[in-house]
Amino acid sequence: MHNNYVYIKIPSLSVNESFTRAAVAAFCSSLNPTMNEISDIKTAVSEAVTNSVVHAYEDEIGEIEIQCRIKGQVVEIIVEDFGCGIADVEKAREPLFTTRPELERSGMGFSVMESFMDELVILSEKDVGTKVILRKRISEKKQNTLNEEINDENSEDEE
Repeated sequence: MHNNYVYIKIPSLSVNESFTRAAVAAFCSSLNPTMNEISDIKTAVSEAVTNSVVHAYEDEIGEIEIQCRIKGQVVEIIVEDFGCGIADVEKAREPLFTTRPELERSGMGFSVMESFMDELVILSEKDVGTKVILRKRISEKKQNTLNEEINDENSEDEE
């Protein structure tokens, strides 16, 4: 299989979350993921970008960088901001923990990312920023050749 990558830089505006989710999904499509796999990736990316939009820059607009790499059957997605950072990453990973309860945040972002991806790494430094690394192995599916498809159709016609 091939190795490939894409790099996206966006301002931390909530409208860019849906664009990023769609762009990452489109990039991953070369691996022919199942609908469940692509849905998992889109959900995790959505959570990671939303975390940067809501938490990284307080009341200002900053930058979010998204890197996607395909290495064999593994997709690696890095979502990085250069905002306030996370003071206590282990605490932030706890379900229902949120630093912004006034915004009615559920505190489930990292839990959701972890449940949908094979690997979640969170690197953060106060006043420097946060890097979320998501990895998922896409199952290999045998692609039928044109001859195999024709033979399958012919054998169905004979029955």
